[in-house]
Amino acid sequence: MLNKINYSIVIPVYNEAEVLQSSYVRLTDVLQNLSANYELLFVNDGSWDDTKRQLDQMERHDEHVKVLHFSRNFGHQLAITAGVDYASGEAVVVIDADLQDPPELIPEMIQKWQEGYDVIYAKRSARKGESPFKKLSASLFYRILDKVSETSIPLDTGDFRLMDKKVCEQLRLIDEKNPFVRGQVSWIGFRQTEITYTRDARLYGETKYPLRKMVKLSLDGITSFSYLPLKLASYLGSFTLGAGFLCLLVLLIKWGVTGEQLSGTGGIAVLLLILFGSCFLLLGIIGEYLARLFEDVKVRPRYIVDEANGFDFEVRKREELA
Repeated sequence: MLNKINYSIVIPVYNEAEVLQSSYVRLTDVLQNLSANYELLFVNDGSWDDTKRQLDQMERHDEHVKVLHFSRNFGHQLAITAGVDYASGEAVVVIDADLQDPPELIPEMIQKWQEGYDVIYAKRSARKGESPFKKLSASLFYRILDKVSETSIPLDTGDFRLMDKKVCEQLRLIDEKNPFVRGQVSWIGFRQTEITYTRDARLYGETKYPLRKMVKLSLDGITSFSYLPLKLASYLGSFTLGAGFLCLLVLLIKWGVTGEQLSGTGGIAVLLLILFGSCFLLLGIIGEYLARLFEDVKVRPRYIVDEANGFDFEVRKREELA
């Protein structure tokens, strides 16, 4: 009979060879002090550096280590999704390998979980080693998302969190091609609470969320959990239409009072620019939603696992039947 796994630690990894050993050592030290059965589930998101070799070596020498190798880079959110899909613990912790989120907070999360909470998310009180632009853009993103979202998503929180098994079971039922995991967890509900911490600077390497990926994550979050951009289409259309009729009314009144002929190519050009600009803006907003619908109706898998190392036959069979 298989030993029950108390805690699954899901670690998405993308080109983290420089910090991987340090991350493994710190996670192992924390979890061994818990006197419980655990698994370290690394998800290699198509890394091209020495990450794969290091992970395979860890798996061969430590029975607690399990590794998923993607066939290519599918993205951070899908790496988390795959880790949750394969996790078998009573509680699942998601943490990045870069050590900006300290593994030493995991026992505090577990204590909250044992008190009866189903989700314990880590809220950043400060962010070390990040540029003013990164801090400002991240702060704006969380606050804008909170204002426009139909679901309340905690401010200043990433994916570093503990989730009860029943929360993970509900996550597995969500089949979005562009998942925004922290939003999905908030939408699922159950009892949720926070712990606060100071996010450390990266020890090695560079951020895996440059501006381009941050923009994509922002779009995924807003379009997955808010209808406001679509509603803005009708608001903006009504405004520009009203402005056009108002300008026409002013010109008619001026013609009726002064007898001046209706002319003014400059005014017409301005109106055309407003109207055409509004149309293109609305088409862009609608296009974002249509693109996500297009992705969701495809029958392609969300991610492809090239290798799954360290898993029991029963776990593999469960995933095949899922």
